[in-house]
Amino acid sequence: MLNIKELYCIVEDEINSLKISKSPKNLYDPISYIMNIGGKRMRAILLLLSNQIFSKDLNLALKPAIGIEVFHNFTLIHDDIMDNAPLRRGVSTIHEKWDANTAILSGDTMMIQSYQLMLNTPEKYLSEVLNLFSDTAVSVCEGQQFDMDFEDVQQVTLQAYLDMIEQKTAILLATSLKIGAIIGGSSKEDANDMYEFGRNIGIAFQIKDDLLDAYGDPKKFGKKIGGDIDANKKTFLFLKALELCSTTDKEKILKLFDSKANLKNKKNQVMDLYDKYEVYEVSNTKILYYHDLAIKHLNNVSGENKEPLYDFANQLLKREV
Repeated sequence: MLNIKELYCIVEDEINSLKISKSPKNLYDPISYIMNIGGKRMRAILLLLSNQIFSKDLNLALKPAIGIEVFHNFTLIHDDIMDNAPLRRGVSTIHEKWDANTAILSGDTMMIQSYQLMLNTPEKYLSEVLNLFSDTAVSVCEGQQFDMDFEDVQQVTLQAYLDMIEQKTAILLATSLKIGAIIGGSSKEDANDMYEFGRNIGIAFQIKDDLLDAYGDPKKFGKKIGGDIDANKKTFLFLKALELCSTTDKEKILKLFDSKANLKNKKNQVMDLYDKYEVYEVSNTKILYYHDLAIKHLNNVSGENKEPLYDFANQLLKREV
């Protein structure tokens, strides 16, 4: 049984061995750039962790795992363009280092490459895996559209937000785990429990991401702290603050998120309101709720070698990046 660090090394070696074309240079250099600026490789590792619960032949799942990682990085390129984000993993985003048109085209190429890698799935599982992967790809795009739509409307319910992050973030984690189980020859029940483990841990992960965006250490987080506030994003923290605050403070926070003037002062005012209503503590409680749901589904999965997944779920509660 391989642990997370060992699987990380395997995934990194496989990514480094990817045959990325050299010409045209401005198409493929951004792909090499995004794939080699680091990252947790979480989705690929989760696929392999799930697979080794049910199979001893990790090689059958390796190319699909890299396919998941390539697809994830494609979504990051396009997300950064739409968010006008200057940094990714502590360095310039592709649209900043090159330009938006280059970033779009390189991202499109990566999406196609992800399918080419996924085609390495063993034939007996190929149809099921491709159907699941395709459905998930559509859901990720739907989640991103909901995320953008939320920026243009004043009222968004907390449940609508949770549904959005399920599609945008959690489903790809869930699918990674389920694909690993399928290729490993698991039962349908175990594959579904792996999916639910990933879905719940994915929601917890995104709420943690929202929390770190506001409260994280900029030296560790790798992205601009307070970026969601600057962009008027309706995160879990923002929506929870609206639920908790007084009528006067609700009007204040809505006004702050409707204005783009004096961003530095705006950020401080928003953080003061978050602190006033203990949004940090409330968010951590919600993270723990979804973490516990995920663990219940992992407990249901038959087989051994689940310890690394328990470790992964527990590391989520401590992560700073």
